[in-house]
Amino acid sequence: MLNDEWNQAAAEQLGVKPPKASGFTLSKPNSHCPHCKHPIRWYHNLPILGWLILRGKCADCQTSISSRYPIVELIGGLLGAITAYYFPAGWQGLLALTLTWTLLTIALIDWDTQLIPDAIALPLLWAGLLININGTFINLTEAVVGAAAGYGVLWACFKGFQLITGKEGMGYGDFKLLAALGAWFGWQALPAIILIASISGASFGIAQRISGHLKAQQAMPFGPWLALGGLIHLWWGQPLSELLLKI
Repeated sequence: MLNDEWNQAAAEQLGVKPPKASGFTLSKPNSHCPHCKHPIRWYHNLPILGWLILRGKCADCQTSISSRYPIVELIGGLLGAITAYYFPAGWQGLLALTLTWTLLTIALIDWDTQLIPDAIALPLLWAGLLININGTFINLTEAVVGAAAGYGVLWACFKGFQLITGKEGMGYGDFKLLAALGAWFGWQALPAIILIASISGASFGIAQRISGHLKAQQAMPFGPWLALGGLIHLWWGQPLSELLLKI
């Protein structure tokens, strides 16, 4: 949880009592055992290796540590390796890696809480505009139009769905995430990103519904699928856009 406003919103969404203000962020407090609260030593906090060295248990209270930690670290490493393969070492490569890991963070948070915190989405949006002042990925005009179009398209879908059904079909965090992707990649990238997100999200939802893991009318986060679309465009944007134009 990144700030007290998000803590409040997350608690209301999950139907639990909101926590007291704590100033909890991605960077503080330092890594600690969620059971005994003891700080994790730096050599136990090494990605994947630390969990293996500890054999999946806290060094102080011996409580089991979820295997999700090394799995996420492994996924982050693999995604970073793919990005590094497509982008040479340098300023653009560093920015691409930053975007990769930020999208992974957003996807995981939205998966758990069905919320995309402004503390991540908005800086990502402004960063996309700023880095493209000098045309790092696309020119500034395309970045500005992409940001506006990204927000506007999903906002229009949201309002249309609300007008027809009287229900909210998605959250404002999704608008901001697509706006951020539009700022990084330009408006031309948005059709491919939306198409990838829609197909992958719908396919997963149908599979979950058939298997009984998703109930009728149960909400499902869209942010992870937008993040997936953003990553795929980051790696294969040009050939993907050319394919869509042919289709």
